[in-house]
Amino acid sequence: MFFSDFSGKQSSSKASSIPTIFCEVVSSSTRTRIAELMRTVDHLIIGGGVIGASIAYHLAVRGETNVLVIDAGKEPGAGSTSKATGGFRCQFGTEIGVKLSLLAREKLLHFEDELGIDSGYRQCGYLFVSKDEHQMSILRSAKEIQQKAGLRNVREVSPDDITRHNPAVSLDGVIGGTFCPIDGFIKPMNILKGYMEGAKQLGAQFEFGTQCSGFSMEERGASTRVNDVRTSKEAYRIGSVVNAAGAWAAVVGRIAGIALPITPAKRQVAVSYPTNLLPEDMPMTIFTEDSFHFRARDGRVLLLLPVDYHTRDPFDTTFEEWWIGKVMARAKECVPKFASLAIDRANCVAGLYEMSPDRHQLLGKAPGFENFYLANGSSGHGVMHSPSLGQLLAEEILDGRTTSLDTTPLRPSRLAEGKPNPVMEFL
Repeated sequence: MFFSDFSGKQSSSKASSIPTIFCEVVSSSTRTRIAELMRTVDHLIIGGGVIGASIAYHLAVRGETNVLVIDAGKEPGAGSTSKATGGFRCQFGTEIGVKLSLLAREKLLHFEDELGIDSGYRQCGYLFVSKDEHQMSILRSAKEIQQKAGLRNVREVSPDDITRHNPAVSLDGVIGGTFCPIDGFIKPMNILKGYMEGAKQLGAQFEFGTQCSGFSMEERGASTRVNDVRTSKEAYRIGSVVNAAGAWAAVVGRIAGIALPITPAKRQVAVSYPTNLLPEDMPMTIFTEDSFHFRARDGRVLLLLPVDYHTRDPFDTTFEEWWIGKVMARAKECVPKFASLAIDRANCVAGLYEMSPDRHQLLGKAPGFENFYLANGSSGHGVMHSPSLGQLLAEEILDGRTTSLDTTPLRPSRLAEGKPNPVMEFL
């Protein structure tokens, strides 16, 4: 068996050379004896965050009720979902990014009717602010792509327009931007709860505090089939398995002998003490030069500024105090009234993005496998796209292809093929 490293190369390591705690190829007679002792699960999903829960629900609503979701965290949202700031946007730099958002938006509009829980979707808009002609040209190019993909609401805005949308922003050096009124905000934990409870009502099960520890595989000519999945609690005979492990996707991939190009990236959120400095319906406001952005939520201001942290442990989520000075200095430049903003350090958080090389999801069947599926690499957009990703992967698993959207640009093999999606700096 050969394991793809997703870069176009292949490793000649046989599965049998991998420690048996991780992966083993077993004989037919041995598999039969083992299977008799195992519980059978039609679909096992590794990762119980918002994407895993969405996949479980969309499988269950199609009649696939023998679904098990496992998650290493002790409670729902213990990974990245609970750390998300709840932004939702359709302003992306590729057609597939826009279309994922438009499909998700349609589902969010009907979320409460379908699942009985408010998704929190509020159309307050996203406002991109630029001080540079090069960045404005990127926004204009993106606007053309967005309109081609079906987003009719996005428009270029002048400095005066920016003041109307967000009077708090300093116009010093600002030359323009873009605004889309159907962008806005969502409630990540509500969406997770909706999909998890909806899936459970249809028969799916969720196990927290449970880790994936190994797979038993069968070589079938040019492809490989996963027959069994071992967890820290028991083993299961499975029909399909999904890697939806978020920032930990590459760890799960390695257990299966797959080198996934997914890396964790720490992102921090500075949270103010309760304040009335900004209205709740203020748009998410993003400065294109460094992606500094901010919003109001639950009577507080959230400040974000992506930087590299260079931590020894890539999965470290310790909040780093030095960053507060950096983000506050930037915040005061962009919004003068933030000079009086006080940060509530006890409520500041650090979480992990699951980054792919082209900042797009790997969605679909893992190359070389019959029944191992990937939903990885959302690169900070996992919560907002989770309604789409769950529906689309359920279609691929059950129908052999996606039918709601053409997800060819998200195929996991694209990187090895040398066909990554284009990346626009801040989109």
